[in-house]
Amino acid sequence: MAVTTPSTAEDRSRPGRPRRHRSAGPLFVAPFLVLFLLLFLAPLGYAAYLSLFQTRLIGGTVFVGLDNYAQALGDSQFLHGVGRVALFFVVQVPVMLLLALLFALALDSGLLRLSRVIRLGIFVPYAVPSVVAALMWGYLYGPDFGPFAQLSRNLDLPAPHFLSEGWMLGSLANIVTWEFVGYNMIILYAALRTVPHELYEAAAMDGAGAWRIAWSIKLPALRPALLLTLLFSVIGSFQLFNEPNLLMKIAPDVISSSYTANLYAYSLAFTGQQVNYAATVSFLLGLVIVIASYGVLLTANRRRTP
Repeated sequence: MAVTTPSTAEDRSRPGRPRRHRSAGPLFVAPFLVLFLLLFLAPLGYAAYLSLFQTRLIGGTVFVGLDNYAQALGDSQFLHGVGRVALFFVVQVPVMLLLALLFALALDSGLLRLSRVIRLGIFVPYAVPSVVAALMWGYLYGPDFGPFAQLSRNLDLPAPHFLSEGWMLGSLANIVTWEFVGYNMIILYAALRTVPHELYEAAAMDGAGAWRIAWSIKLPALRPALLLTLLFSVIGSFQLFNEPNLLMKIAPDVISSSYTANLYAYSLAFTGQQVNYAATVSFLLGLVIVIASYGVLLTANRRRTP
């Protein structure tokens, strides 16, 4: 008579466990897949469908294939908007990431007093909605009612033209930098906190100072986090919308409906009622973002390989 031991019973039950695990995996992933399909892929597919049509006064909505894309590639308003946000990216992102890096290194050094208060103070602007931030800075930039203009008049100095054509891009860059320095600082600071303290101790024993440790240990450890923040900045720069859309109300002669590519697509869809062409512009803008992001990744990978 065979005696069934606990181990034998456990071995017999083992073949059933992988099956249960295999069936449970898709069930856990299913809610995300359903939401991803309904909220992302379905609208994206519908927008792609709309971009292939055109609404005409005679004939109604007709299929035009890639004619909308050919028209957009020759549209000076769209091209100027893309070029303007590309310049915005080149000017604003290095300043923002440099400030975030300096703040993260200063907080990680442990030499600052009230570091938690300082960290919170730098991060708080990110918690302010971009609409509120644009309204607030629009008031500060105001040529008639802003505090800078009032101070200049009291000192008999010419008022600064923050909302002029030559200053507008820098004014927008200042708003976005104020908003997102704290966000990027938190990412970099979190990456610094993962560096083992044994590396700092070993470097200190070898005679390395604070600057040497920051250059040889901290900055190399921050490369993945810096790449992540750079990719986020690429996407955010080319999607610039809220700030110019709100400042357009107080500087309509400087900011037009095509000041940025995203603002141009919005104006086409909701002001000009050109939904099909707006979908085309949006898809081309998405393609520009993909190409720019891939260029950043390719450049970073080439620098890593010896």
